[in-house]
Amino acid sequence: LGHSSRKSLNCLCFPDETVKNRSKKSSKEKNPSSSSSSSKLPPVCYEIITLKTKKKKTAADIFRRRKPANSSSTTVHQYHQQNLSNHNLIPAPNWQGLYPTIRERNAVMFNNDVMADVHFVVGPPGGTQQLPGHKYVLAVGSSVFHAMFYGELAEDKGEIRIPDVDPAAFLAMLKYIYCDEMDLAAVTVLATLYAAKKYIVPHLARACVNLLETSMSAKNACVLLSQSCLFEEPGLTQRCWEMIDAQAELALKSEGFCDIDFQTLENILRRETECQRNVVFEAALSWAEVECQQQDLALSIENKRGVLGKALYLIRIPTMALDDFANGAVQSGVLTLNETNDIFLWGLVPQRCHRFQLCAYRSNQWHYRGRCDSIQFAVDKRVFIAGFGLHGSSCGSAEYSAKTELKRQGVVLGQNLSKYFSDGSSNTFPVWFEYPVQTKQDTFYTACVILDGNELSYFGLEGMTEVQCGKVTVNSTGVQGRQIPELIFYA
Repeated sequence: LGHSSRKSLNCLCFPDETVKNRSKKSSKEKNPSSSSSSSKLPPVCYEIITLKTKKKKTAADIFRRRKPANSSSTTVHQYHQQNLSNHNLIPAPNWQGLYPTIRERNAVMFNNDVMADVHFVVGPPGGTQQLPGHKYVLAVGSSVFHAMFYGELAEDKGEIRIPDVDPAAFLAMLKYIYCDEMDLAAVTVLATLYAAKKYIVPHLARACVNLLETSMSAKNACVLLSQSCLFEEPGLTQRCWEMIDAQAELALKSEGFCDIDFQTLENILRRETECQRNVVFEAALSWAEVECQQQDLALSIENKRGVLGKALYLIRIPTMALDDFANGAVQSGVLTLNETNDIFLWGLVPQRCHRFQLCAYRSNQWHYRGRCDSIQFAVDKRVFIAGFGLHGSSCGSAEYSAKTELKRQGVVLGQNLSKYFSDGSSNTFPVWFEYPVQTKQDTFYTACVILDGNELSYFGLEGMTEVQCGKVTVNSTGVQGRQIPELIFYA
């Protein structure tokens, strides 16, 4: 053998008859006269001819352009469409010869009753669909199906119920297992991801996650965040947080926000975003309403508060602007009166409107004998009246009992019975309502005080009918030497 022959990968050995003929022909050419004397055959030898190495062709390469003899035969694509509708058509006779690859032949069996050895009843009660399957194909595509049909604890069941998977999602998973095709839709991709995770079909699950990431928006970021935590997909979770941080207000106002679970709600409320607190508060209330409906609870303030639980304290209500707090949190009724008052006291500085320019006392005035002192006032902006500032004894230190009321058209809006200590100076001493009382702009209210204590006290002089206190203008009556020298409010 030559050097090139020894390195050859493919060789062809000719049979001995061919060698004989070649040997005879060769001897005739060398010595024609010796042809008659060649009765004895030469030793058998083999001629080795080197062939070029060729790439092996698969069945798909060989039959790629070959079409079925009968042009009217059902194609694989037609089988897909028909089987998706669960028509379960019986393949044409000798259908195996129509499709050159095992992939195409497997695809014919997708959602087909032919040779099916197991059936799945998929979907919740009232919305089930029966789907045929072939154990071998399913076991090859999923380790869960392999354990189910061929594992040590395998049970020979002809029908398997799967109530927690959507039929369309289960079909999409079967199509991938049978046909090696991913037929994903935005409306069913989450359900398909659940099915792929449940039956450990990782490549299908990865495709679902990729589709979710590319189709993500502020409107569905909160729902996807909830699902990504459930499916343990940290990459998708991070992408969701980036979207929520960038468009927090849109994300919280979306309908999908109301579909998240409680744990995700807490995580979102706890996160530091650029979203205003009143938007966060309104989103939490919307979530609470939907949660009440899902739990068949009445849409009462108590039930909303109940389903929110400790998540209410994650909203950071005290950081709201006063207008947002007054229009949103206070009006909702979700907060208790104590909480409302505490927020005012914690987050706001009360303002004091002094109605008099001077104060004085006389030996025969001002007598406290349990009588009612009252004034009328109005403000040009909505404020929260927290209490009044009152004068004390002009004859040394004394303790007073004060009954304070705030009325509008005879209706008591707020009241309190308290005590305060006067040190004998001309200062005013605050007397608080139990809870701040909201007042409307340009509406007159009546402030009433009944004091019981030392009869002689200081009183105001040179009163002003209109006082500018910060951004609030206060108009009042009773400026000719009266009590109730101060209105204390939040604005």
